[in-house]
Amino acid sequence: MDMADQQFDCVVIGSGPGGYVAAIRAAQLGMKTAVVEKDVVGGRCLNYACIPAKAVLRTADVLTEVRGAGDFGISLNGTEPAIDFDAVMARRARVIKTLTGGVSGLFKKNEITYIEGFGSLTAEGNVRVGDDELEASKAVVLASGSVKRPIPGVEFGGNVIGTEEAWALTELPSSMVVIGAGASGTEIASAYARLGTQVTLYEGLERVLPTEDADISKLAERSFKKQGIDVKTSTFYEGQDADWVVIAAGRGPDIEGLGLDVAGVKLDDSGLVAVDGALRTNVAKVYAIGDLVAGPALAHKASDEGVIAVEDAAGLETHPISYIDIPRATFCTPNVASFGLTEQQARDAGHDVVVGKVQYGAVGAGTVYGDRTGLVKVVGDKKYGEMLGGHIVGAKATELIQELVNAKVLEGGFPEVARMIHGHPTMSEAVMEAARAADGWLIHG
Repeated sequence: MDMADQQFDCVVIGSGPGGYVAAIRAAQLGMKTAVVEKDVVGGRCLNYACIPAKAVLRTADVLTEVRGAGDFGISLNGTEPAIDFDAVMARRARVIKTLTGGVSGLFKKNEITYIEGFGSLTAEGNVRVGDDELEASKAVVLASGSVKRPIPGVEFGGNVIGTEEAWALTELPSSMVVIGAGASGTEIASAYARLGTQVTLYEGLERVLPTEDADISKLAERSFKKQGIDVKTSTFYEGQDADWVVIAAGRGPDIEGLGLDVAGVKLDDSGLVAVDGALRTNVAKVYAIGDLVAGPALAHKASDEGVIAVEDAAGLETHPISYIDIPRATFCTPNVASFGLTEQQARDAGHDVVVGKVQYGAVGAGTVYGDRTGLVKVVGDKKYGEMLGGHIVGAKATELIQELVNAKVLEGGFPEVARMIHGHPTMSEAVMEAARAADGWLIHG
């Protein structure tokens, strides 16, 4: 690599949803940009985590629909649908290839230099890849994501694996233990249980999805048990025979070998990279985003942080993210989605809380589409009609939550959502009715 090829305006370490979006935005802003990736384009999210997970979950969803076809007048003539797990994994691979190929195409379209190798910071805040040093005149964006971590008393090895390996099994296991009933753990449990694996789900806290609203967790757990999952809450794993034991109890920032100490980049008290609202570290021109920094470990959060970081580097005005308003989505069955405060958090914060709750069955679409048990819950403050949080469990919850997020970000409250005309018959009518319930005039309930 000659000297001209080593000089850039922006160098991004990592090509996941945070890194590749940051790189594309930097290129759009006229920066000569390079992306350094030690593994494969798209990072862990596209290759091992988010996308593979949803591909397998989609198969489980289709299987669930086929098994329930009789409720809609479609007969399978008494036959049980067969699962070709090799074909399931082959589709998973095709989905990954399509999306990572799309990212590669975007790099070419935006004239971004893609460099395979392990990137680390130099003392000057540039990036070293092997024997080459890449000079970054405006920004280095650290976007290396996260790594799996064990739990006390249980180490990886043998049949003990992380979530990434769980989505890449070559054979459908007969039994599986999942440790941790957060988003990742419940997705794995829900997918494999419906595919036919005997799943035991452990959670040390008193309920599944413990960071979600209590009403949502209760309905989700009821559904998990109907799927055949052996749910053990308030219980720590102490050893149980199974084909695979999956640790899904949290991840840590992937900072080993990044050269943070070499460049003098500071960490916060929790071991994450310390940044300000523009994602700037304490070292000039060095930014950090995604799972390396505080806030929810979500791909869409990382992408937005990548945009903010490079826009700041380009001299544009940016605004810190309101992390509490980021939508949270779990793609287990039933879907779980939320934003903002739970009811308990709102009460603990001293708000004059009002709650609106509506089951999917209260609106026509719930019955038409076969999900009457889903629930929409709006948490608000009485005085000004402020929306403090939204919580949904049921079909398409991960799509429906966005309406409440948008209303909040646009400075609307639950009275405004209550008076917005919604199409009929749609699941979104349940969102409107929950807002009406919070406003004191529920129609269908």
